[in-house]
Amino acid sequence: MLLYVTLGSNDISRARGFYDAVLPSLGYRRQRESDEEIGYAADGDTRCRFWVVVPYDQRRATIGNGSMVALQAETRADVDAFHAAALAHGGTDEGKPGLRSFHANFYAAYVRDPDGNKLSAVCERPE
Repeated sequence: MLLYVTLGSNDISRARGFYDAVLPSLGYRRQRESDEEIGYAADGDTRCRFWVVVPYDQRRATIGNGSMVALQAETRADVDAFHAAALAHGGTDEGKPGLRSFHANFYAAYVRDPDGNKLSAVCERPE
């Protein structure tokens, strides 16, 4: 359904450091970058699916109340690694890794990046 997702940043260099450290735990790596944006994709993907950008209108990036990007994790260990990497690189905890009530195998962690954008990593496989 989704082609790609963008999140705004007020400090693209700081965002690069955060996402370069966090997204590899889910199989995504920085594939594109400029002074205004950085793009991440899985190895072998034909396009970047996750972008962090300086807002096009040059106004300050802000977060949305109720907005969140959930990223698929292959294993629960990947969710744990995502959460640990986020906290180690300037992110803040919004929900430690664990099972959630959405269904029996919904294992997730929630963080905010240094700009305040909310992210989740989710594994729905039984383990």
